[in-house]
This record gives sequence, C-alpha cells and structure tokens, in this order.
Amino acid sequence: MNHRHFMLHKPHGYLSQFIYELKRKKKLLGELHPFPEGTMAIGRLDEDSEGLLLLTTDGKVSEQIRRKSVEKEYYAQVDGIITQEAVDIMQKGVEIGVNGTKYLTRNCKSKLLPVLPDYIGPGRRIRDERHGPTSWVSITVTEGKFRQVRKMTAAVGFPTLRLIRVRVGDSHLEGLQAGAVKEVNSF
Repeated sequence: MNHRHFMLHKPHGYLSQFIYELKRKKKLLGELHPFPEGTMAIGRLDEDSEGLLLLTTDGKVSEQIRRKSVEKEYYAQVDGIITQEAVDIMQKGVEIGVNGTKYLTRNCKSKLLPVLPDYIGPGRRIRDERHGPTSWVSITVTEGKFRQVRKMTAAVGFPTLRLIRVRVGDSHLEGLQAGAVKEVNSF
C-alpha cells in the first residue's frame, strides 16, 4: 500500500480531527481538503491554536514523529512584553498542571521574537491595542502535554493570546497559507 503524507496550515477554530461525536457543530479537518480514507493527524493542535499539522495514512510514521526526540516549535503571542528572564525560566522547565498533577516541563529552547515572519499572517483579531502591549516568543519543545506551551507562558506571568506551531522536526510551516494543504513524499 502506498501511504500518503500531508502538511496543513490549520486555521484557528478547527479541531485536529475528522469526526466529532458531540452535538455542537465544530469545524473539522475534512472540510479543508479531500483527504484519503484512513488519514490521521499526527499529534494535535487545540481549536484555539493554529499552524503546522502533519497528517498521514501511515500509523508507523505517526508514531515516529510523536516521539520525544522530535522537536516542535511554536510562536506564542503573549499578553505584555515578555522578559528575557521569563524566557530563561521556561528554558530550564516550569511547573504546570497536567490532569490535576504538578508537572515540571523538560528543558526547552526559547527566545524572544522581535519580528514575526511574514508567512504567519495577521490571524484573527485578538484584542484592541488599548488593552496593552503584546509580544512574541519562540518555544521549542520535545514533549506535548495538554496545552503545554500555553501553560508554560502563563506560569512565567505572560498568558498566551495566539499560538502557532511553525515546525515539527524538519517540516516547516513557511510557504503555507492558513487552510492550505500540501502533499509531500515524506516528513
């Protein structure tokens, strides 16, 4: 069987799944592209997050990419002007809650982002400038606890307003507009 692989720029407001059993109407990945039967998302981005989502028909590839050795890089727009001190604290690991238990995140890479790349786009309007300044930070993790990056920025006093995954391993979001799908030979 020839497996197929896709890169998707998941827009805000979509679930990272193809079927939603609950009653509320939700936007699903199948509305963005006619994916072949058996396509699965590798990992997830929550409904409020956007950016790079890898999809495949090959469960073995999915398992390989979800391993802790594969880096996932996120750009987070945070409330306020994030400090270098907060960035340094996140790099060393911060305590977050996971399923009601305290968890210390693994060391990660984190840096201030003074300029956002053009391919990110404006996104949806977060809030009015009168509510104070915002800033951007890059966070690269090798683990993926539920809403981890959001919890990390909040733990250092800068809640996330917008979250975009820009890289998974060697696959980059650059060149994909929101909602766009690109079929690739491999990841």
